[in-house]
Amino acid sequence: MAESAGRTLGDEEIAALERVIRSGMLSSVWGTEVRALEAEVARMYGSRHAIACSSGTAALHLSVVAAAPDPGDEIITTPITDFGTVAPILAQNAVPVFADVDPSTGILDPGSVAGLIGPRTRAIMVVHLFGAPAPMAEFRALADEHGLALIEDCAQAWLAELPGGRYAGTAGDVGTLSLQQWKHITSGDGGLTLTDDDELARRMRLFADKGWDRARGRSHESLGLNYRMTELQGAVARAQLAKLPGVLADRRRTAVQLIEDLKGLDRVRLPRPGGHAWWLFPLVLPGGEAREVAEKLRGDGIPARAGYLNQTLNHAPVLNAPLYGSSRYPLEGYRAATCPEAERLVGDTLLVIDWNENYTGEHVAAISASVRAHCR
Repeated sequence: MAESAGRTLGDEEIAALERVIRSGMLSSVWGTEVRALEAEVARMYGSRHAIACSSGTAALHLSVVAAAPDPGDEIITTPITDFGTVAPILAQNAVPVFADVDPSTGILDPGSVAGLIGPRTRAIMVVHLFGAPAPMAEFRALADEHGLALIEDCAQAWLAELPGGRYAGTAGDVGTLSLQQWKHITSGDGGLTLTDDDELARRMRLFADKGWDRARGRSHESLGLNYRMTELQGAVARAQLAKLPGVLADRRRTAVQLIEDLKGLDRVRLPRPGGHAWWLFPLVLPGGEAREVAEKLRGDGIPARAGYLNQTLNHAPVLNAPLYGSSRYPLEGYRAATCPEAERLVGDTLLVIDWNENYTGEHVAAISASVRAHCR
């Protein structure tokens, strides 16, 4: 399946890079490309603000900054996600609290989250895993009931759709997007945050620019880092953004075809297509043996892997190691949460197949034949 690999990069991105280089201005502080990208993404999502930054992880860090936890406050999130979801929590001296997941999807379970809300809880960080929309109405109700910030990690879920037609990333207080190499669209690295809240947007924009309030001259009003996106990244991202609807349509067409082809397999639980953006194609094998099946699929040339992670993040070694110098603050006495559904998925029942917009009907047929052969 090597011929199905690759990106939608082409002449449009080359022209965008040439435009920036010939302008002589590669910094977004004085350039126009990144500001234009922000306006285009905000318009696409129907959001009041889009703030560009240097990576998807940086975007998540900005979202935690917007939530404004005090040191030692807790942010509830999922143990099945990239570490970029959790690292910003630690970077702000907050404590990640891991809730369990829905065993059929791997997505954060609202019931598990509700049971973990306590006096130090400051926010809920939901991940739209593999491109599937999380149940945001339930998370929104929980956040509102307890006065919590609600963050959506949409790195894998560009234009994933929530019930009612809204996009994932617009139901929370802040949504985050990623432009990393293997996401739906890419500028190599890059990220954006979405919000309708003017104050949260101000906090995030300040933090991304070293706390520099440029309207007041060289005055640093608050702590911040340099998370600025370059004009080169912004120009490439704009060219990619124009291709995004087509990328989604192509991924969705072939994913739905595979679902149809795999119906009737008793050993396989298929993903639900509603609103899905299909970053990866996940399968759940309730009876286990995902690792054995993934190895057989790879033997047939199918880009499959079991578990998605080596271990759930509640067991990540960093949580039991020094974080700042020799200090383990704020994780002194940290004990791994019990997340049995997540741990079983990663250890035994979850299998993911790489997915992209270049798949054809022939690729789908090859995947379907292999899965059927090994999951009878």
